[in-house]
Amino acid sequence: MTLPFDPEGALNARVGPVNQIGHSFYGKKIMSETNVSPVVEEIPKADHSKCDHDHGQCAHEPGKEAEVKKLRQEVEIKDIGPCKKHIKVSVSREDIDDRMNDHFKTMMGDTAVRGFRPGKAPRKVVERRFQKEVGDQVKTEVLMASLEQLAEDHDIAPLSPPELDPQAVVIPKDGPLVYEFDVEVRPQFDLPLYKGLKLTRYVHTFTPEEIDGQYKSMLEIFAEKVEKNPPVVAEGDQVKLEALIQDGETKVGEFKGLEVRVSKQLAFRDGVAENFLEQIQGAKAGEVRQIDIKLSSMVANEALSGKTVQAKVTIQEVKSFKIPEDLGYIFAAYKCKNAEQLKEMGEVILKRRLEYQQKQAVRKQVLEQVAASTTWDLPQDLLRRQAKRILSRKVMDMQSNGLSDNEINARVRLMQQDILESTALALKEHFVLQKIAEVEKLEVNDSDLEREIDRIAGMNDESPRKVRARLEKDDLLEALAVEVIERKALDLILESAEYDEKPLGGAEDLRTETAEVDAAPAAQEGSQAPAK
Repeated sequence: MTLPFDPEGALNARVGPVNQIGHSFYGKKIMSETNVSPVVEEIPKADHSKCDHDHGQCAHEPGKEAEVKKLRQEVEIKDIGPCKKHIKVSVSREDIDDRMNDHFKTMMGDTAVRGFRPGKAPRKVVERRFQKEVGDQVKTEVLMASLEQLAEDHDIAPLSPPELDPQAVVIPKDGPLVYEFDVEVRPQFDLPLYKGLKLTRYVHTFTPEEIDGQYKSMLEIFAEKVEKNPPVVAEGDQVKLEALIQDGETKVGEFKGLEVRVSKQLAFRDGVAENFLEQIQGAKAGEVRQIDIKLSSMVANEALSGKTVQAKVTIQEVKSFKIPEDLGYIFAAYKCKNAEQLKEMGEVILKRRLEYQQKQAVRKQVLEQVAASTTWDLPQDLLRRQAKRILSRKVMDMQSNGLSDNEINARVRLMQQDILESTALALKEHFVLQKIAEVEKLEVNDSDLEREIDRIAGMNDESPRKVRARLEKDDLLEALAVEVIERKALDLILESAEYDEKPLGGAEDLRTETAEVDAAPAAQEGSQAPAK
């Protein structure tokens, strides 16, 4: 059976008891999101002896899972565009009437109706009094059972919630219950060979200088910012900037009093100054420099999408970082006794980062080889809707690999610059790994998730309970299950691969500072005039 809708994509691999959010294709997820409650006030618990249908546990008993005979329903599925289907379901009137009849039978024994002793009200009176309540509950049960049956009988892998409003579905007085919806689905494709791939594994041994550099960066978190003398900009300094940003002669943005750390790149919310260090180093306070900013594909002003604009940047002040002479409290903050232990911790951080880079490099190679023969037309609107979910999964993956908040923010900001392209690549990888998981019958169970939560907690120095609570609050447990199942699929590929080792050739140069401003904010009246 297909997992019910998960917010990060279709989890077509079978997932075990961890996924108790619902057992239907979308049903319980839909009901919970639209606040349609299956509980009907004043309807007593079911008396199994009075039910006509076959069952293990009564479908209409509140809080119980149904094991009823299959619904008699007709399903029409039509392709209405790339990765999108229209589904129309008609549920037999006989099945609806059977459930209505069962509910009213359970109520006849002791239901209180004004003017009658408990259990003595005529059936017609009970039906009139509780018609709406029973009808609402039967509709909920039928929808959930129907969607579950739809998942079991048809190969549909949803990418996002279906366009279905349960409250708009009504049980007619006569004839079948009919509902229909549009849903985005995983594209259909054939898997090429994915075992015995030839891959390159990039290796790197950290030098004492690299370890010392990481040690220094860990100390600088506690450093004091002081006026630099002479105030000449260098990498690692803190600068205060103001800028006028132009596309040719047209002003597209500005900022004042922006304080940032000088690094190789500066990532704005809507663009990246890829050569920030090169273009600003050596400048003195009061000097003006020109910085090139490449705007993202999702910039507020669509006319500027992908363009490179120029910022006339004035350096207002330059500060450096002074590490305190007494390092005892810094060691204590890291739970270390001395510099040697802190350097060992720094080396562990470097190795975690390297391991993450190695995994990403291998994933890229696998995708290039396995998915090279597949072409999918992924709609732009689908990519826009999936972008946030993909970023959430990427963040969770980085957290589970022990990357720092600063590193995660930098990577996310760079991914956001060309969000549609990065989302398309991530979805393509997702489709391939999910299908491999399905073919290989890979599963995720409770213990798998507990181990993953423990790993994230250990990497981030948090308690597993706190991590789980955060994942539940952000509705990311199913996304975590997706990550685990995809990692299992990737591990299966890597176990049979043949490797050629090559030096990394220098660690990934991610030196990126983030700025919480837009380089080209949404145009306001009169703001797009030529700059003076």
